[in-house]
Amino acid sequence: MADYDYDVLVIGAGPGGYVAAIRAAQLGLKTACAESRETLGGTCLNVGCIPSKALLHASELFEEAAHGHMAKWGITGQFNIDIPTMQKGRVEAVEGLTKGIEFLFKKNKVTWLKGRAAFTGKDSVEVGGQTVRAKNIVIATGSSVTPLPGVTVDQERIVDSTGALELAEVPSHLVVIGGGVIGLELGSVWRRLGAQVTVVEYLDQILPGMDEEIRKESNKIFKKQGFAYKLGTKVTGVARNGDSVTVTVEPAKGGATETIEASHVLVSIGRRPNTDGLNLEAAGLQINGKGQVDTDHSFRTAVPGIWAIGDVIPGPMLAHKAEDEGIAVAENIAGLTGIVNHNIIPSVVYTTPEIAGVGLTEEQARAGGEVKVGKFPMMANSRAKTNGEPDGLVKVIADAKTDRVLGVWMINNLAGTMIAQAAQAMEFGATSEDIAYTCHAHPTHAEAFKEAAMAVQGKPIHI
Repeated sequence: MADYDYDVLVIGAGPGGYVAAIRAAQLGLKTACAESRETLGGTCLNVGCIPSKALLHASELFEEAAHGHMAKWGITGQFNIDIPTMQKGRVEAVEGLTKGIEFLFKKNKVTWLKGRAAFTGKDSVEVGGQTVRAKNIVIATGSSVTPLPGVTVDQERIVDSTGALELAEVPSHLVVIGGGVIGLELGSVWRRLGAQVTVVEYLDQILPGMDEEIRKESNKIFKKQGFAYKLGTKVTGVARNGDSVTVTVEPAKGGATETIEASHVLVSIGRRPNTDGLNLEAAGLQINGKGQVDTDHSFRTAVPGIWAIGDVIPGPMLAHKAEDEGIAVAENIAGLTGIVNHNIIPSVVYTTPEIAGVGLTEEQARAGGEVKVGKFPMMANSRAKTNGEPDGLVKVIADAKTDRVLGVWMINNLAGTMIAQAAQAMEFGATSEDIAYTCHAHPTHAEAFKEAAMAVQGKPIHI
């Protein structure tokens, strides 16, 4: 009979890892979590989701105050931005939340093993100079930024998403390489504070993977806000010259080379799973062609007793997906039934307005059969119009035969919150008629969801 130090050892204390550890401990399992950072919470809490939202919030307040939105309501004055104070707010938010997770570890009796973990066998891991054995090991090591070949990130003038959070000055011209979620969010922060922002995207449209109509509408809105685009464009070189940076680009399909002069460059072309240094071979595991660890629906890997969740396995790299998987894997280890419906994972872009979606895009839905689509513009929504927030729309996609909702996509100032209602409706198999005949409070942005569903039914009221 093997003697184990722990019932469960979780490698990584990001959103998936710390949640898995806490849930496993709640279920009566002796649990440890290995984490090499000085603080818990992983990328999301330390240098991702949370600090970026702090800066997004601060920059949005500044833009509303300094650029006329508040003046429309009679609120006027002289408004200035103090970057050190803004950055202090970001740091305080992160510190408070990381300490909160540390408190939860202590409360639930989760042991924090400080150090980088590497497998030494199928049930053993070396971490912080000691070897520990566990009956179950959960790989929750997350992801890190994908480097752009040939480009050296110095975190001063050429930065990745972490460096873009810590800039001590507003760039005069920020070139964002990559038109995905992270690039647009961080680009929005510095544009609001006064930077000229140019987005260079290899594809012919921003926000890869999102509904095509939503992508195009977002493009128009951001362009109106002041973003400049170079779509269908490949970056061939980035060179720093003192306090300036030269970006060399050419058409993705081939063509003449041109240069863009900038004060700063943000490299934001995606993320890659963190598997380097885990010594997976010692545990008998292999990574797939994308550097991920494959699992079954219950998050078991090919090796009994080893599980994996979050960014390190296939699927969208989203903190809330990892959290749900953390709960599910802990429950599976404890002999319960932990399930995550990966067909209904909402995604959000925290720009202004926000962009959100869940389920199938219209293109994906049409590829699978006949569909009905209903749309409602926010300019026809009483609350949005009253608030001076007319940009965007809500779009509902339903199966033409069953009326079951297949996807919901939206752009509006509260999309990140509203998408939860859509996800919940879809989780329980709602039809567009179900949503159309659910009474929504008035006046709210959420009424646009009801109206879009009514449009699917062919019964729109306010358009």
